[in-house]
Amino acid sequence: VIGITGSNGKTIVKEWLNTLLADDFVIARSPRSYNSQVGVPLSVLNLEKQHTLGIFEAGISKPDEMQKLADIIQPTFGIITNVGSAHIENFTSRVQLADEKVMLFADANTIVYCTDYSEVKDALSSKAFEGKNLVSWSLQNNNATYYVEKTSVTRRVSEISISHQDKKHHYSFAFSDDASIENCIHCIITMLVLDYSEDVIQSRLERLVPLAMRLELLQGINQSSLINDVYSSDLHSLEIALDFMQINSQHRKKVVILSDMMQTGLVPIELYKKVNALLEANGVSHLVGIGRSIASAESEISVPHEFYETTEAFLENHNPESFRESIVLIKGARDFQFERITELLQERTHDTVLEINLNALAHNLHFFRRKINPMTKLMVMVKASGYGSGAYEIASLLEFNKVDYLTVAYTDEGVALRKAGVSIPIMVMNPERSSLPTLIRYKLEPEIYSFRTLENFLKELPESNSSYPVHIKVDTGMHRLGFVPEEMDALISKLNEAGRLNIASVFTHLAAADDAQHDAFTNEQLEKFKSSCIKLEQGTGKTFLKHALNTAGIIRFSNAQFDMVRLGIGLYGISPVETEQASLQPVSTLRTVISQIKNIQPGESVGYSRKFIATKNMRTATIPLGYADGLRRSLGNGNGFVLINGMRAFVVGNVCMDMIMVDVSDIHCAEGDAVEIFGTQLLLQQLAERSGTIPYEILTSISQRVKRIYLQE
Repeated sequence: VIGITGSNGKTIVKEWLNTLLADDFVIARSPRSYNSQVGVPLSVLNLEKQHTLGIFEAGISKPDEMQKLADIIQPTFGIITNVGSAHIENFTSRVQLADEKVMLFADANTIVYCTDYSEVKDALSSKAFEGKNLVSWSLQNNNATYYVEKTSVTRRVSEISISHQDKKHHYSFAFSDDASIENCIHCIITMLVLDYSEDVIQSRLERLVPLAMRLELLQGINQSSLINDVYSSDLHSLEIALDFMQINSQHRKKVVILSDMMQTGLVPIELYKKVNALLEANGVSHLVGIGRSIASAESEISVPHEFYETTEAFLENHNPESFRESIVLIKGARDFQFERITELLQERTHDTVLEINLNALAHNLHFFRRKINPMTKLMVMVKASGYGSGAYEIASLLEFNKVDYLTVAYTDEGVALRKAGVSIPIMVMNPERSSLPTLIRYKLEPEIYSFRTLENFLKELPESNSSYPVHIKVDTGMHRLGFVPEEMDALISKLNEAGRLNIASVFTHLAAADDAQHDAFTNEQLEKFKSSCIKLEQGTGKTFLKHALNTAGIIRFSNAQFDMVRLGIGLYGISPVETEQASLQPVSTLRTVISQIKNIQPGESVGYSRKFIATKNMRTATIPLGYADGLRRSLGNGNGFVLINGMRAFVVGNVCMDMIMVDVSDIHCAEGDAVEIFGTQLLLQQLAERSGTIPYEILTSISQRVKRIYLQE
C-alpha cells in the first residue's frame, strides 16, 4: 500500500503512479481527490481480494487528523510531496504541519521525500523514523540518496539526470513547469526504489498526460494564451502557477486573474502583501482581483490592478480587448467558479469531440437502482466500447459505484478492462474458441450457450480448476443464442459429468420487453425461463443467480427481477420506454465547429453527384464530420439537421466521408462557431429517427478518431 500526503501534488502523483504501475499490479486507488476524513475510508473500501497494490492519498486540515487516516490506510510505502501553506491556518507553523503529515508513515517501511523541503527533512529525522528506509532526493543537495539535475527544460520537454551510487539515470518527459517536474521525480524515484529499469521507466513516462484542472495551457481569444488553474488558491500553488507562466509565456504582457485565497491562516493584509511580492517578482503586468478579501488589501497591491466583488461582476463588466496578446493566469478557489471565465476567454476549439458526462451516467445508474429491490444484483453492459462511450472510463465509474457484474461481447474487450485495472466480475457473451485460454488467464467468465461452447471450454479449462464460473444462456424465444428448454436434460447430464464448473448464473434475453403489444409473449418467455431454472437446479443440485430483465424489463416487469438484472442502453440516457425518458439524462454530446461558410448562387450545386441545386441565393456551412465518423448517409439531402446557435441547419446534398454541408441562410453564425450533432438540445433519438436506425447504432458507430472528453463535476 502506497500512502501519499503533502500540501500539493497528491492527486497527480497518485494518478501518474497508477498509469506507470498498472501493467504490473491490480490497483485500487483513491477516486479523484478523496483524501479527507470521509474520502479516505471511502477509498479504502474499494479494496478487494484481487488487488495487489493500493495507492491512497491523505490530506489534513487540522492537528490530530493524520493518525486516524494512518490507521485506515496502513501504508507500507510512503511519499510526501511537499509542505506548503495550504490548510496551514489551523497549525502553528509549517514545522507542525510537516510533523503531523509524516505521522501517516509511522508503520511504513520505505518513505520517499524531497530534502529541499527542510520541514519534511527535519520531521523525518526524529527517532520515530530511525531504522526505516528513508529515500531522499534533491535538486540542490548531492548528499541526498538521489541527486537530480535539470539538464534541459524547454516549453515542451524536460530532461533530467539522476545520480545514485556513482550511476546516472537519464529521463525525459513532456512537462516543463516546476510542479510537474517535481511530481514526475517523485514517481521516478518510487519506480527506482521498486527496482524498475531505466528503459521501462522512460517508456512509461511517455504515457503521462496532464490531469484536467491542473495548469492547462489553452489558446485564448485575441491572440492570447490562458493558463487554466481553477482548482485551488493558496500561496504555494500560486508560486507554482507563476513559474508555469514564466516558462510558457509567449507574450510580454502577463495578467493574473485571482480570487480570494482561502484557508491560508494569514490576515488579508499580510497575505496579499506576499501575493504582491510574488506578482512583482514574476513580472506580472496586471492583476484582476475577484472577491472582498483581496479588495480589502488594495493598499498592499502595487501591481496595476482592478477589483470585482464577484465572478458575475467580472463577467458582466470586463473588456475582452484588455487581454489581447497576453498570457493570462486564471486562478481561483472553487467557490468562485472560475471555469466560467476560462470558457469566456478561451478560443473555440476546432476539434470534433464526443463529450461523455459522467455525472449524467451516474444519475442514470442510480435511477435504475431505485427501481430494483435492494438485494437484486446489477449487471451492466459495457460491450462495444461502452456503447461508444469508452469501455474503461465507463467501467471504472461503474466499479466505483459497486455494480456486481460487467458484460462485454468478446474476450479482448474484457482483457482490455483487466489490463486497465478493472477487477469486478466480467461476463463474456461470445467466447470464441481461440480466445478461451486468454479468457481463463484473465479470469473472465464465459457465456455458455451451446453444447459446442461447453465442450470447447472444458477442453481448454485446466484439470486443476475445479470450480470455474460460467453463465448458462437459455433461449426462451429470442432465437439468437442459448439452450432451448427441451435441451435441459441433456445439459444437466453434461454439466454433472464435467463437474468442474460453477454455474454463476442462468439467464435469458427478452425479445420485446419494451412493447406492450407483445406482453403475452414476454410472460411466456419468463415462464419458460422459470421452469428451465427449476429443472437445472433440481438436476445439478446447485443454486445460481437468475436474470432475465434488460433495461426495458427493469422498467416494465418489476415482478421478474429474480436475483439480478442487466442494464444496457438506459445507462447511457436512452429509455426504451417513452414514459421514463424524462427521468434520464443525456450522457453523450457530439460537438464540432463550422469549418467554412460559402455563398451559393441559384443554379450552383453542392456536394457529390450534384444532388442539390440551389434555386435561390443561400449560405452553406461546411461541418468537419461525415460517414467515416458515424454520420449516416441517409441524413443527406435535407433529411438530417444539426444545431447551430440553437437553430436547425438542414443537411444540403450528400453526406461526404469527412464532411457535411448545411443550410445556414437564416442563421446568424460564423466560421468556428459550435455545432451540436446530438446532445442536450438535439436528442440522440431525433438523430436516430431521421437516420432510420436506433440510438444503439448511432452511439456505437462514432469513429474512434473522434476524441472523447470526459466531464465530471
